[in-house]
Amino acid sequence: MGSKLEQEVKFYLSNIAALERKLVELGAMMEQPRTHEVNLRFDTPDRRLTDHFQVLRLRQDARVRMTFKNPSDPESEVSAREELEVEVSDLDTAQSILESLGFEVMVIYEKYRAAYLLDGVEISLDEMPFGNFCEIEGPDAESIQRTSAKLGLNWEARGKLSYLALFSMIKQNLNLDIQNLDFDSFSGLKVDPEDFGMRAADQ
Repeated sequence: MGSKLEQEVKFYLSNIAALERKLVELGAMMEQPRTHEVNLRFDTPDRRLTDHFQVLRLRQDARVRMTFKNPSDPESEVSAREELEVEVSDLDTAQSILESLGFEVMVIYEKYRAAYLLDGVEISLDEMPFGNFCEIEGPDAESIQRTSAKLGLNWEARGKLSYLALFSMIKQNLNLDIQNLDFDSFSGLKVDPEDFGMRAADQ
């Protein structure tokens, strides 16, 4: 917990199970088994945080954490932004505090995540409502790129956008009127990677 420079990229996957087998073969250590995760994204009524490319989030998986992120560096090869994070004891109470301060939940999003550690680099396998992804977070762009090569992922297919940014692209391209990024809202919908500007990195 505390402050850090978050540096990461995302890869869209055509076969998440195959990548998990590759991680095991490489000796990666499991940090978190597949876990359901719920996120509440907050903003002011006039969307001041969004306008300044800032993030205020509550996340619940095996723990509850409050996170604030500053804007990312557009010149970086990866998504690089300052992240402040603290663990809290209760999601409902934390939500009430933020709402009492004038913030409101603008979107709820969920995923299933399994997390691994390989040579000091964090690798997350994410099952999103619109597809499967690998997120690689490391101390610098070079370590992230080396890890993607070990996993056989195409560096040129990487993405730097957040899941909510991809969600916005999907809503626009498919003309969807959906408030939240949850599995129920995407039930029965067919989403191709072209709908959010990515391609499979494991092909």
